[in-house]
Amino acid sequence: VPDLRGMVPRYKRIRYSGTDHQGGVIERTVEGLHARVVQHECDHLDGILYPERMTDMTKLIFESEARHLRKAKAEDEPEDEPEDEPEDEFAAELEEADEDAA
Repeated sequence: VPDLRGMVPRYKRIRYSGTDHQGGVIERTVEGLHARVVQHECDHLDGILYPERMTDMTKLIFESEARHLRKAKAEDEPEDEPEDEPEDEFAAELEEADEDAA
C-alpha cells in the first residue's frame, strides 16, 4: 500500500519448500528478515495486502509520519553513545514495519 507503514505479526522462523526453475527441490529453514520477506512475498502471491494481516490498526501510519518519528528519535539520541535497542516500543515496531512496507 503506497505511502503507508504498519506492524504485521510474522513468524520469526519458518520452513518452506518448493521447486526451482529446473524442477529441483528447494527446502529451507530461515529466520529474521529472510523469514519476514518470504511471508510478505507469499502474501503477495495469495493476493493479501499487509493491512489485512495487521492486528492493531492504530499501528498503521503514513510514511511521512514514520520519517518524522525516526528523525525526532535520531535527534534525541546522544552522538557519542552507541545505539541500543529503541526505548520506545512503538518506535521499535516502526523500524520493523519498514520491512513490511509494500
